[in-house]
Amino acid sequence: MNLKHGNNRRTRDDELENITKQPQQRRKWFKMPHTFVILFILVLVATVLTYIIPAGEFDRVKDEATGKSLLVPGSYHHVEANPTGLWDIPKSIVRGLVDSADVVFFIFIIGGAFQIITSTGTIEALTGRVARSFANKGLWVIPVFITLFSVGGFTMGMSTEVMVFVPIGIAIARALGYDALTGTAMISLGASCGFTAGLLNPFNVGLAQAIAEVPIFSGMWLRAIILVCLISVTSIYIMRYASRVKSDPTRGLVHELEQEQAADTPAVDLNKLPTIRITHILTIITIVAGFALLIWGVSKEGWWMEELAALFLSMGVISGLVSGFGPSRIASEFVKGASGIAYGAFIIGLARGIMVVLDQGNVIDSVVYGMSTAVGELPSSVQVLGMYFFQNIMNVFITSGTGMAVTTMPIMVPLSDLLGVTRQTAVLAFQFGDGFTNMILPTSSALMGSLAVSGIPYQKWVRFFWPLMVMWIAMGIVFMLIANAIQYS
Repeated sequence: MNLKHGNNRRTRDDELENITKQPQQRRKWFKMPHTFVILFILVLVATVLTYIIPAGEFDRVKDEATGKSLLVPGSYHHVEANPTGLWDIPKSIVRGLVDSADVVFFIFIIGGAFQIITSTGTIEALTGRVARSFANKGLWVIPVFITLFSVGGFTMGMSTEVMVFVPIGIAIARALGYDALTGTAMISLGASCGFTAGLLNPFNVGLAQAIAEVPIFSGMWLRAIILVCLISVTSIYIMRYASRVKSDPTRGLVHELEQEQAADTPAVDLNKLPTIRITHILTIITIVAGFALLIWGVSKEGWWMEELAALFLSMGVISGLVSGFGPSRIASEFVKGASGIAYGAFIIGLARGIMVVLDQGNVIDSVVYGMSTAVGELPSSVQVLGMYFFQNIMNVFITSGTGMAVTTMPIMVPLSDLLGVTRQTAVLAFQFGDGFTNMILPTSSALMGSLAVSGIPYQKWVRFFWPLMVMWIAMGIVFMLIANAIQYS
């Protein structure tokens, strides 16, 4: 009896101890809402603004040379108010989905096509080949992997998907005397560099350029320079950290984690990673040929969403066929990819609903007029940096690149016209804002997924990454000023 009573007492003591160890969880009074909730709140805010902001609009003319619809400076005038009613709120969301149907289905098709390509195993086989080739090359493995995954970032918009490859990066890093933080960084930050530069990324640059009515994937030369700079700075930063860890492991930010996982985590056998087969080579040829055709079509033939969607669909189907997939397997993978992108597609419709409310209320031009009046007398460099920091701040609340593009670009485009800032520069401000802070925000699924796989605490990652993020943001300032000075177009 006494023994049983003692056990019960220890159990209660343990429960009390566990409860006292969790005070922070009880005191947590705020949690970032779901992106859908944030966008719906913005729809409500837009509705209220139709009752507060005076209705007005600019005259518009069509530029015969470019086909763009341009605001006429100095033509702003008041019009009859048309505030949004209660029943108009849900209707605006539906209308937003209908109005953005071309973009939504473009995203669906790309998501399905990329899933077919991913399911061929080509990316894993290529990664395995690079891992085996450079596993004993010391520090040079870092820029190689950063460059490799940047390609996935600036073509397929790879972000969350990189968590699959984090264990490979960690295994290589540890084999070379580095730590898990080094391995995680060279994978996830590589993809982030490519995603931010966005040379051929349809999910951020492509969508933003479509909204801005500039040729999709145009202005690639400056983005290529940006990509090289991002890869260089990131590689040097990680290589310096890795060198410090190798010379003295106790100076690593995750030294305790390394000691804990040394015996518990089995090493990844690089020889067991997938090898490149003839089907993978044919898939790589298909992808390279497809993107070469994309560059030609956009630059020479003026291809737009319809042609690009058809091209991506063809790339996916052909990749499946050369990999030995039957029609049913190709269809299944396509549906899987399209369903996986449904979240982003619905975000586009919700975000578009904000613009529907402002447009029907005749206040969107009033917002643009007010912003242009407020900053119109400031130096041009201050104006363009204001756009840049605005996009960085918005990314804290809307981490979805597609959602932020549809939310902010309809306002930034006419504002840039009035301020004399090129639309291409406005797109650049958006892509920087969408990319630089993604790897530090706890709401980023790409970041938190990689940290979950690696076991690295979020606080340790922030301590490691924030100096690099400051460098990225400073680099963005320089490129924004350059783009504005040369009238980047």
